[in-house]
Amino acid sequence: MTALPSSARSAARDGRKDRIARYGAMAIAVGVALSVSSCSGDDKEESKQSSTPAASSPEPSKSSANSDPQAADKRDVLAAYRSYWSEQVKAYSKANVEATDLDKYASADALGRARSDVLSLQKAGVIAKGAPVNHPEVSDLDMDRQVPQATVTDCLDVSKWTRVKKKTGETVASPKGQLKKYTATINTEKWGKQWMILKVTPKPRSC
Repeated sequence: MTALPSSARSAARDGRKDRIARYGAMAIAVGVALSVSSCSGDDKEESKQSSTPAASSPEPSKSSANSDPQAADKRDVLAAYRSYWSEQVKAYSKANVEATDLDKYASADALGRARSDVLSLQKAGVIAKGAPVNHPEVSDLDMDRQVPQATVTDCLDVSKWTRVKKKTGETVASPKGQLKKYTATINTEKWGKQWMILKVTPKPRSC
């Protein structure tokens, strides 16, 4: 086989680096591992909320707690979900899961995807700045099971969660067609006293 000229080898290496960078950028569209680059839709509304990983929904009042016997359990579910996002944002900002408590709040698919995405970020030399804005609600709760389960529905706004090159701070462009605001369904279980995030499924529609 005839060896490639040095210029061709250099171009091939640059091409591989570009592909890795693009993959890393796509990996953190939501975080977790929640890339929706394959989704289509118009992003017609920019968020006016501040960029924080905590949910913007208010805490239930005492009166609502009295009218809803599951209010306290729902509050615990949402607290675990907020903590999951807080730790995930830390992991993406450092491209390092081990420096966080993410495994305290996430397991199974949710944790596996986060680890995979962070590894992609490390290879691409990319980190995330800012944080998404969350608007979660507990849409289903079953405390009568041997292992209690809950489903959370969230409207995620990732427009303030940007990707940058770690060495230069240069912004990495979002994949074409990526929604900046979309819905997600989150499956959780209560393990002992701790609610765990098991799976986060983004939906191909704006919210």
